[in-house]
Amino acid sequence: MEAATAPEVASSGSTLKVKEMSPADAEGPPASPRQEAGSPIPQLLSPIEEHPKIWLPRALRQTYIRKVGDTVNLLIPFQGKPKPQATWTHDGCALDAGRVSVRNGERDSILFIREAQRADSGRYQLSVRLGELEATATIDILVIERPGPPQSIKLVDVWGSNATLEWTPPQDTGNTALLGYTVQKADTKSGLWFTVLERYHRTSFTVSNLIVGNSYAFRVFAENQCGLSETAPITADLAHIQKAATLCKTGGFAQRDFSEAPKFTQPLADCTTVMGYDTQLFCCVRASPKPKIIWLKNKMDIQGNPKYRALTHLGICSLEIRKPGPFDGGIYTCKAVNPLGEASVDCRVDVRAPH
Repeated sequence: MEAATAPEVASSGSTLKVKEMSPADAEGPPASPRQEAGSPIPQLLSPIEEHPKIWLPRALRQTYIRKVGDTVNLLIPFQGKPKPQATWTHDGCALDAGRVSVRNGERDSILFIREAQRADSGRYQLSVRLGELEATATIDILVIERPGPPQSIKLVDVWGSNATLEWTPPQDTGNTALLGYTVQKADTKSGLWFTVLERYHRTSFTVSNLIVGNSYAFRVFAENQCGLSETAPITADLAHIQKAATLCKTGGFAQRDFSEAPKFTQPLADCTTVMGYDTQLFCCVRASPKPKIIWLKNKMDIQGNPKYRALTHLGICSLEIRKPGPFDGGIYTCKAVNPLGEASVDCRVDVRAPH
């Protein structure tokens, strides 16, 4: 008769195992002489009222990260009746009693490390055994610290207002992946450090927009989850940002001729005004050199007539008709004249009596 094998059962982050039964166990203990044929075989072992099971907290189902010097205090609940035997291992070996403390209660087990060190990183396994039944759970612990500084930094090139830097990664990343590098600059006048770039992943960078006439030093920090490295290498050479020589060519450009004949860009508009109310006419002209403006009424020059007030400013020409009467209506003309030519615009003005 072959031995029966019970399958593993996984629940709540733990694994339940049942050991194989030997042929002798399968046959059971010999029947008592007084026992009648066909009567049940008595159980000599105490019955298991509750199978062992470990309730692994959700936060511990992924890597548990702590910093060097932090306390590790893990409480893992389990079940089993009668009380099961709970044991811990670290990477498959027994725990170092000098560093790790364990307290097993009726329904839980506590793993305690007062000051975690990087050597405490690894896979911890809790095993809860009850007779031939066993439940296990694993917890990955990672203890990290600040990374070491980059091994070196070098000023590769300086041109214009730019400086190119190169550096080498740190030997110690702090037991975790780097988040990047922080680049800082300081000018020799103030001596103050300013951050140029954060969490940069490459090992070379060009710093731009440096101030002409200043000299700069640079340094680079490494960064991980714990923060920046405690120190940073500084460039041995300074980046001197020099003023570029400026050449001014005065004879290489032809003088542009902006001269043009008068041209009205906004004409006069016809209007109707009321007797006794001042009226203004507007138009716009463009010309170079500045044109002479002449106002006409019915083709008669009205320059110098006190009834009219003519103004010209920045190409805007205006004519004010002061208190127009019934004889002030007619065709008004604005003429612009310069050495290159002339132009004119007309409008009709009607004067009506007030109601």
